[in-house]
Amino acid sequence: MPLNRKLRYGMVGGGPGAFIGAVHRRAAELDGLAELVAGAFSTDPQKSLEQGRALHLDPSRCYPSFEAMAEGEAARAPGDRIDVVVIVTPNHVHYAAARAFIERGFHVICDKPMTTTLADAEALCRLVAEHGVIFALTHNYSGYPLVKQARAMVASGALGTLRKVVVEYTQGWLGTALETSGQKQADWRTDPAR
Repeated sequence: MPLNRKLRYGMVGGGPGAFIGAVHRRAAELDGLAELVAGAFSTDPQKSLEQGRALHLDPSRCYPSFEAMAEGEAARAPGDRIDVVVIVTPNHVHYAAARAFIERGFHVICDKPMTTTLADAEALCRLVAEHGVIFALTHNYSGYPLVKQARAMVASGALGTLRKVVVEYTQGWLGTALETSGQKQADWRTDPAR
């Protein structure tokens, strides 16, 4: 059933110093059909509030944690709560955050990877079926024009028979031990526990 209003979304992650949250916010609002209305942007409650203020959100909808956000949004009137939550946290948080919202009947858009273990992914699949919600997993690069062009060229035969494909995604920024300097993005990416 089509909406006669903008899609209301909330975001978990994407706070100060984060990278991918801003990318998802811009993409979600490109067509003018979605609006960010709530968020738990950081594990630091003050930073979450500051990020919400910077995004011009109602302070009462800038939550100190994803658990508080799931509970708070579920308590709102159906016509006022978020329609969907977007999860853009470090990978190790995806399962717990998605579960908190799914269990309260919210649809979820989660940045890749879905979870860090197969058991958690299977548990989320069961929860999605049990609660009848939509779970969407983003694979951002599939939407890039160059990737679409490459796919079309392969499908049309313009490149002939492919025998070997070499793809490189260079990220030199982790070439040095940035995690020792407290760099947030390097810190979780280089910690095997996370």
